Amino acid sequence: MTFLTILVSCIAFVAIVWCLFQVSRWWLGRPSGSDGLSAPRTSLDDAFKLDAQSGPVLDVSGGQHTPFQGHYLATACDLAYLPEAEARVRFRDELNLDARLISVDNTQVYVCQNAESIVVAFRGSEIPGSIDGFKDWLLTNARNFLVIPEGRLGTDFAAAGVGARFHRGFMEALAEVWNPLHQAVDEAMRFRERPLWITGHSLGGAIALMAAWRLHQHFIPVHQICTFGAPMVGNAKAAEAYAKEFPGKIVRYVDFNDMVPKLPTMSLFSNQYNHVQRELVLGEQEDADAVRLAGPAIASPDGPISQSVADEVWGNVQSRIASHLMGNYLAQINRQLS
Repeated sequence: MTFLTILVSCIAFVAIVWCLFQVSRWWLGRPSGSDGLSAPRTSLDDAFKLDAQSGPVLDVSGGQHTPFQGHYLATACDLAYLPEAEARVRFRDELNLDARLISVDNTQVYVCQNAESIVVAFRGSEIPGSIDGFKDWLLTNARNFLVIPEGRLGTDFAAAGVGARFHRGFMEALAEVWNPLHQAVDEAMRFRERPLWITGHSLGGAIALMAAWRLHQHFIPVHQICTFGAPMVGNAKAAEAYAKEFPGKIVRYVDFNDMVPKLPTMSLFSNQYNHVQRELVLGEQEDADAVRLAGPAIASPDGPISQSVADEVWGNVQSRIASHLMGNYLAQINRQLS
């Protein structure tokens, strides 16, 4: 046998081994059901399942949002308020997620993942402990204008169409972390494409909605957006654009007594804020689990937020601050599950 024949045989053998290795790696790492066959799935009743080896995971069977998923994502939002060292341990222990904090200026977000899911959890505003401080915080976060997307920041949001306007402050808050966030999510999806869940509480919920839009515009598929006690992010045209781009993929948990989802009220030029759909109402009322769709804000023609509306809201705030806290939302969902 000539040297050339031996060399060719060796090269062919190595090529075959390499191909087998690549096929096996693809097979083991492919998304569930990607072979076109019906992959085994658990029932919806087992959405928040516990496995002796992997711990809690998010289940996507059925395609409908469940209270179990709400509990899982609410826990992620609650953990997002913790210092990074403690949060990373508890993300791992309680949700089976490897968590990485991205913090730039005033915006913080955890990018978390395991073998089955990617979860992006935005931290909300640090709520002041005093009543006077809370009133200042409430008005500061409410006084902002709806703006037409423009410049590099607004390019992605301009895709919402003519007439769509977004809350300037929320766009700027997202811009602070956008580059490292986009890179982290893109790398996670390239490593293994998995369902992407985006969540947040309060201000974090508003930024979660903005982030979902931008990621979608950058061809990163979003499985579901779930917010808790989040304010409105845009006008009616913006809400319509969200409904078109994310049909059935947005869930907003709102406590009936929480005042923050009622804000902001109105921007200049009679341009009302509107909530995106779909809203799940919690709290003490006759129909606590009622489902509402998108709806306009309270009209206030004299500016970003009228003083009369602010006073009306504040009249109920002092006894209802606790309704906005993430711990309250988690407790409400726990009651639904019990």
